[in-house]
Amino acid sequence: MPAAARIVPTTTIPAPAILGLLGGGQLGRFFVQAAHELGYRVWVLDPDPSSPAGRIADRHLAAAYDDRVALDALATGCAAVTTEFENVPSPSLEYLARSVRVRPSAAAVAVCQDRIAEKTFLLDQHLPHAPFAVIRSEQDLVAAPVTLFPGVLKVARFGYDGKGQARVAKRDDALAAWRQLGGEACVLEALLPLDCEVSVVLARDATGVTACFPIAENSHRHGILDVSIVPARISAALSESARQCALRIAAALDYIGTLGVEFFISRGVLYVNEMAPRPHNSGHYTLDACTTSQYEQQVRALCGLPLGSPALTSPAVMVNLLGDLWSAGEPQWSELLCWPNLRLHLYGKQEARPGRKMGHFTVLDPDLAQAVATARDARAIMGIRD
Repeated sequence: MPAAARIVPTTTIPAPAILGLLGGGQLGRFFVQAAHELGYRVWVLDPDPSSPAGRIADRHLAAAYDDRVALDALATGCAAVTTEFENVPSPSLEYLARSVRVRPSAAAVAVCQDRIAEKTFLLDQHLPHAPFAVIRSEQDLVAAPVTLFPGVLKVARFGYDGKGQARVAKRDDALAAWRQLGGEACVLEALLPLDCEVSVVLARDATGVTACFPIAENSHRHGILDVSIVPARISAALSESARQCALRIAAALDYIGTLGVEFFISRGVLYVNEMAPRPHNSGHYTLDACTTSQYEQQVRALCGLPLGSPALTSPAVMVNLLGDLWSAGEPQWSELLCWPNLRLHLYGKQEARPGRKMGHFTVLDPDLAQAVATARDARAIMGIRD
C-alpha cells in the first residue's frame, strides 16, 4: 500500500498583500510584474538605486542585503519574502525567517550558492554529476586525481555567467589559475565532452506538489547563455531522466518556489551541472510560450496559491541580448519587430556593458525548426555572431 502523501499546512496570502524581494535584476523585474498582475504589491531590497526591479516596485529599499534596518523594514512590512538570485547572504534569509515567511528557505539557498555544498549534496543524494575535487589549497591541486584533467576550476562562491572559472588542461595550468582566482576555495571538475546542455525549470509548493516546465536545450557564448530551444531536441528517455533528477533535487531540498536545474549530456549520459534557487534565464520563454510563467509560479508558491499549468502553448526559441549590441548606441529594434511572431523584452538597465544581459527576444512558431531558423535570422540582423 503506498504511503500517504505528505500534507503541509500552509496559509494563503491573499492580494493586495505586500511581498518582499531580495534582488533587483531582470528576474526580479519579471517577478514584480507577475505579482502586480495578481494584485500584490512588492517591496524590493537591492543596493543599486537604478535596479530594474526596484524601478517598478511599490517601494525600493536601496541598501545592502545584510542591512538590518532594511531587513527589519521587509520583515515588518511584508507578508512573505523571496529572492531573485542565489548570492543573497543566507544569514539575511535566516534573519528574516524569524518573523516572516521566506521561500525558498535559507538552507536550500545555502546549498545552491556554494559549489562545494552543491557538489557534496549531489554526491550524497546519488545524483549523476561530473567527477570533482574540493580545492582549498595548492596541496589539494597537487593531490587531485589525474582523471580530473583536462578540467574546469570554479570558485565555490559568487561565480556566474562564466566568471570565476577557468579551463585547465593540466595540473600546472590549474595551479596558475587557482592563484589568478585569488586562492579562493574552488571545485575542480573533469571536463566532459558535451553533446548538449539542457535545463529543467520547475515550481514546488509547500505541500510537495510540483509543476515542471518543458525542458530547454541551451547553448552558450563565452560562458553566458545565448539561445534556449524549447522543447529540447533530445530523446524522451533523457527528457524524463532530467525531469526526475530535478524533482529529486527539489524534494531533497524541501524546496518551495521556482527552481532551475542545469544538466550536461555527455555521450548520451545525463549529468547535473548546477542548481539555481530562483527563476532561470533559460526559463524566460515561459513568459510567452507557457500557460503560466516561471515568475507567476514563484508568486503562487510564495503565497500558498495553487500552482498554474506549465503547459507549452507553442514551441519557442529564446535569444539573450547582451550589452555588446549597444556599442554603437541603441539598437534598431524595428528590425527585430518586423517578425510578427517575435516578442521583445528589454530590462530597463541604464548602463549597457559587454556581457551584461540587457534583454531577450522569443520566437514562437508551431514548427520548431522554423522557430530556430527565424531566431537565427534575427540574431544575424542584430549582429550577434556565433
